[in-house]
Amino acid sequence: MYLEITARLRDALAKHIRAKYSLELPIVLERPPKIEMGEAASPVCFELAKRLKRAPRQIAQEIQNGLPPMAGIARIDVAGAGYLNAYFDRGAFWEAAQAEATRTIPQGLKPISATPVDVGPKGPTPKISSLEDSKDRQSDKIIVEHTSINPNKAAHIGHVRNAVLGDTMARTLRFAGHNVQVQNYIDNTGVQVADVVIGLLHMERRTPVSVKMLAMDARFDYYCWDVYAKATQFFAEDKERAAKLRGETLKAIEEGRGEEGEVGQVVADAIVTCHLRTMTRLGIFYELLARESEILHLHFWDLAFAKLKEAGAIQFVQHGKMAGCWVMPWREEKSEINAERTEIKSTEGTEEDENTQDKIIVRSNGTVTYVGKDIAYQLWKFGLLGKDFHYARWPNAPVGEEVWATTGGKSDVQAPPFGAAATRVYNVIDTRQAYLQDVVAQGLRGLGHAEAAENSIHLSYEIVALTPRCAAEMGYELTPEEAKKPYVEVSGRKGFGVKADDLIDRLEEAALGEVQQRHAEMKAEEQKGTAHAIAVGALRFFLLKFTRTAIIAFDFKDALSFEGETGPYCQYAVVRIRGIRRKGVEAGTARAAVTPETAQKFLAGAEGNGLWEVLLAVGSLDYAADAAIIAQEPAFMAKYAFQLAQAFNNFYHKHHILSEADEQKRAFLLGLTELVEAQLVRALNLMGIEAPEKM
Repeated sequence: MYLEITARLRDALAKHIRAKYSLELPIVLERPPKIEMGEAASPVCFELAKRLKRAPRQIAQEIQNGLPPMAGIARIDVAGAGYLNAYFDRGAFWEAAQAEATRTIPQGLKPISATPVDVGPKGPTPKISSLEDSKDRQSDKIIVEHTSINPNKAAHIGHVRNAVLGDTMARTLRFAGHNVQVQNYIDNTGVQVADVVIGLLHMERRTPVSVKMLAMDARFDYYCWDVYAKATQFFAEDKERAAKLRGETLKAIEEGRGEEGEVGQVVADAIVTCHLRTMTRLGIFYELLARESEILHLHFWDLAFAKLKEAGAIQFVQHGKMAGCWVMPWREEKSEINAERTEIKSTEGTEEDENTQDKIIVRSNGTVTYVGKDIAYQLWKFGLLGKDFHYARWPNAPVGEEVWATTGGKSDVQAPPFGAAATRVYNVIDTRQAYLQDVVAQGLRGLGHAEAAENSIHLSYEIVALTPRCAAEMGYELTPEEAKKPYVEVSGRKGFGVKADDLIDRLEEAALGEVQQRHAEMKAEEQKGTAHAIAVGALRFFLLKFTRTAIIAFDFKDALSFEGETGPYCQYAVVRIRGIRRKGVEAGTARAAVTPETAQKFLAGAEGNGLWEVLLAVGSLDYAADAAIIAQEPAFMAKYAFQLAQAFNNFYHKHHILSEADEQKRAFLLGLTELVEAQLVRALNLMGIEAPEKM
């Protein structure tokens, strides 16, 4: 609602300035710091003053007198030295909010079963420029690639941050009217899978048959977690032998031959199924699993490789440490070339990784680095490769879900059109992979696709660590020095970290104890369902409330708190509203319809300003979503939900809703609570958070 009105104001200002002054100017709107100063303000007259050589306030008064009436805007005043301040029609806003409350949430926004900028009615806010053009949103196609866990072990808390960020961004883009496709890149031919294969075949001396039997276990990802840690230790102890063995195993997996190729496929497929189950617990789903093996076997890479060579985007090295490699010349050197970078797609990294060269595209042994395969994948996303994948349903998708995956076999005729060219691509990958993402974009530029490179957005994020208290609660022994640190880093390579399922289990256990204490009358299944909603809401909100550039130190107690900036706090606001409704029904309290004129009466004056701030917050979800998209910062959604919940709680403590003697006012107050509920539920849904009936 807020964006619709401000868009109307922006268009009217632009049209008036064009007609009167023959000037084309970008119209920027700002949100005033106080409600008494209106709901939107434009400094455009200061820019006009420079062009016209006149006083800005004089121009502002001229524009004020010349602007035609606008729906949703009561008046425009001149403020200060030349600001144009717009005041919304509060009665009309109430009517629009009533209509908004019944609007259907776009399909695909499934509800689940470091300080962000303030996006509420007060405080500093981003400028309103509406980068998003609504008329073309459904005709575009946006791909959001997220999660992308190496299929070699159980998902951990860092992977959860990736998935929650990507899922929330996809939900927000869909809410804004975009055509969004969610993909999960499966690096099933990479180094990490090779390491587990080496661990199983060479360290544990297992046969392919015994590995297949192991892979049938629901916790196979946990088993491989330990195998991977052991393999990492083996590589550290005998680097020369390990490097040779890894190279041979990696090549066999890429080519799909021998025991290594067979076991590699079994491991990757089984663990992908484990990851899907884990993410389903968090309400996270995918349209397509894009597997790296098909980039090789369907000759995506061969075609991309030929294009890169023909364009001169890569060069063959004849001498030196990288002799025999194909590399991409870089516009600037960041450090002395040491060797190739160990490719990592997920949120893992070591000091060694950070200090090695990462622009090798093809190694001297002929195997392709992650970045090379990702260039081919990125070309396909934008429809620039001239080839398409084959598709099949994932055979072990979570119950009730349909997930498609790329396949080397025959394509299912019922497969959706995944190969349609995207106009924008968001790659959710941790900040340590920034240089690799730059290399991918440079590859697109080298092939003459500058626009695609510009629209390849790296949605980066920092690591998730643990508070010392949380690490101790998870059973890790800390040194006295670690216990004093603000956070303890995790490492999947060393086997030190919080597995996602363990984390969810612990959160559900803690939430269930609280629910059982508060609601002993609930049936056991209802208690478990409520505990699950609280646990997932706590986790997702905690991971979203920090900006992407902030390192998160996760803590159970902080995340599960019913007070402060937490998921349970926002959920409880909805629960409180539903409690008010139940009490009203039980007491036989009738709620009459509230007209715009009646609403205008209660929203006027000093007392009405407080109620107006709540209503304005209700109508600002579109503004928060737009800010999240423009700034590429899902934290705006968490901030909006918290501010709306906070505004309601302040309102709740100030007004006696059900006992209000004035029938009209009681109807208005009840109507306002219902509007808050509808919009807060929608905001939580955009973050994948469900509001239970009771808490």
